[in-house]
Amino acid sequence: MAMDLVSLIMKFLTPEMIGRLASALGLDRTTTSSAIEAAVPGLLAALAGVATKPGGPQKLADAAKQETATLDKFASMLGTSGQASIVERGSQMLTSLLGKGDQNALANAVGTYSGLGSTAGGSLLSALAPVVMSTIARQQGVLNAGNIANLFASQKDNIAGALPSSFGRMLSGTGLLDTLGDAARRTVGAGGEATRAAAASVARTIDDTRRSAVAAPAATNWLLWAIPALVIAALLLWLLAKPTEQVVQQGVTTAQNLTVGGIDLGKQVTDSINTLQSTLTDITDPASAQAALPRLREATAQIDKVSGMVGQLSDVQRKVLAGLVNPMMSTLNQLFDKVLAIPGVAEVIKPTVDTLKAKLATLVA
Repeated sequence: MAMDLVSLIMKFLTPEMIGRLASALGLDRTTTSSAIEAAVPGLLAALAGVATKPGGPQKLADAAKQETATLDKFASMLGTSGQASIVERGSQMLTSLLGKGDQNALANAVGTYSGLGSTAGGSLLSALAPVVMSTIARQQGVLNAGNIANLFASQKDNIAGALPSSFGRMLSGTGLLDTLGDAARRTVGAGGEATRAAAASVARTIDDTRRSAVAAPAATNWLLWAIPALVIAALLLWLLAKPTEQVVQQGVTTAQNLTVGGIDLGKQVTDSINTLQSTLTDITDPASAQAALPRLREATAQIDKVSGMVGQLSDVQRKVLAGLVNPMMSTLNQLFDKVLAIPGVAEVIKPTVDTLKAKLATLVA
């Protein structure tokens, strides 16, 4: 049976290990588990991209050699002075391999998907990076550029298959999934496939009903009246599926083309929402809410700027933008509700939050 790198890493990250890691980083266990489900394949997708670049496989091989023994001592380092060392080493490794921009993009996506926020998402990725590289070192045996390149080339389908579809859509405009090619597009478009399958099922039912009606006696020809209703149902499913399908397909290739007046609206709104999530996560009482107001107002101003330029986008571009924003709104609204429920906080930030919600609503309308 072929090796599945994602499964090997997740096998090491048992519920007990995840609990210890969450406790060591000061994070909620359930939220951390959700974040890891996205972070591991997301990180491997990013590293697969490194493996296709000149000199990239050798850099990966060198990084893996440095982490050969990490799996054996990882658990014992959590909650001790060695924890800071492994997180810092992981952060430096990711900066070296991915570059700061891709590292931040991945951290923002993990933080947004799970609700941890970008800062905690970055810390979690930094802690996981040595684990990932140590797993590669343990399984690969001979660590050289050729073996590493072949390893990642063989793992594309496994990595893409492990990506949660909504998380994949968050990464679709970053370039981090480009190396996975069609495998990533299939994952990102999984929701559209499900809807099309439902429509096909209705179509088959229509055909079966038509044949039954024709073969039945006149007294049972009421079935003929059911056919128009089923046709309408199928048509509605098709109409609902088509815009979503178009957005998903376009999102992989045109999310980066949401530029108006030299401003990338997709990046602008994604960065603003990531900032919002991080800012809201830091609010624990009225004092921290007051300190967060300038950042909340700045994010509001940036989103307002995007909102004012949406009218210059084409219909397809607006759907792509909505496709970027929609997956993040559930987590963001949960954060709004959680923060506003803290005694004394609503009095400080509710007017700003209400304005934010109104501005964001214009982006997904």
